[in-house]
Amino acid sequence: MGDQRIIVLISSNSEWRAVKEILAPSRVQSTPPGETFDVRPYTYFHGGWGKISAAATTQYVIDHFQPTLLVNLGTCGGFEGRIARGTVILVTKTIVYDIFEQMSDPEDAIVHYSTELDLSWLPDRLPYPVQRGLLISADRDIVPADIPGLVQKYGAVAADWESGAIAWVAQKNKKKCLILRGVTDLVSTGGGEAYCNIELFHKNTMSVMKTLIDQLPGWLERTE
Repeated sequence: MGDQRIIVLISSNSEWRAVKEILAPSRVQSTPPGETFDVRPYTYFHGGWGKISAAATTQYVIDHFQPTLLVNLGTCGGFEGRIARGTVILVTKTIVYDIFEQMSDPEDAIVHYSTELDLSWLPDRLPYPVQRGLLISADRDIVPADIPGLVQKYGAVAADWESGAIAWVAQKNKKKCLILRGVTDLVSTGGGEAYCNIELFHKNTMSVMKTLIDQLPGWLERTE
């Protein structure tokens, strides 16, 4: 990893609680966007949930820390029948899908906030089994009735709240960005298994975050 400055962005409150419990930092500092602490060689930063917090915090850490690499570790909801619970997605593209443009071509707006991540710096042989692919983002949980359309239009298998904003801001600043998201729960047209069952989400979030934190050195040990 050399002299890289690596910032690890953690989005949701549940994810952040899990990270602090797993890593037990000795000192946690407060900043305007959120809490932060160092566990060498990484600086962990709470980015907050939703696109607004995610975009603001991503720009904040770029401006104040000048990272050579941004990493986002987190969770996502999967589409039942298209991905398995516990699968880790190596995000290659993000699409912000909750944009409703009615004055011009709505597809132009979707394209504008879509991001292809350059992962050419990763080794050819990845250190852990993952599913490469698209992750769609919106400021809402997956709406069951929307699933058929999202599958047909984007080929989507999972969704989250923040990855689209993080990837977009990182690309605008020409920063390397690695996004790894684990599937905590599944949603079908009949409903979501974690909907009205937040404890299931918290439990599975702890498991996903433990896996991602344990595996992080393996992802980065051969990067430059």
